[in-house]
Amino acid sequence: MKLPLMPKGTAVWLIENTGLTFTQIAEFCGLHELEVQGIADGDVATGMQGYDPIDNNQLTRDEIERCEKDSSAKLELIKSTVIESLPPRKK
Repeated sequence: MKLPLMPKGTAVWLIENTGLTFTQIAEFCGLHELEVQGIADGDVATGMQGYDPIDNNQLTRDEIERCEKDSSAKLELIKSTVIESLPPRKK
């Protein structure tokens, strides 16, 4: 499964700006649900600035609204044929 860039920053933004469940955010960001709850409580990632996945072309507003209406739905990253067709980087 592909994860968003800056998963904790993305989780911070989703917690502050959406009505998604902790489970939905955790699955999308590749974090544990308790870690997302800790971010919401201010125990984890204190002082971390949120990373807007809409402005950074990782999610659409429609996708967030769809998942806010159905708590069992899972967020999906925007697919990009340009990024997915690139060869893997060598170290």
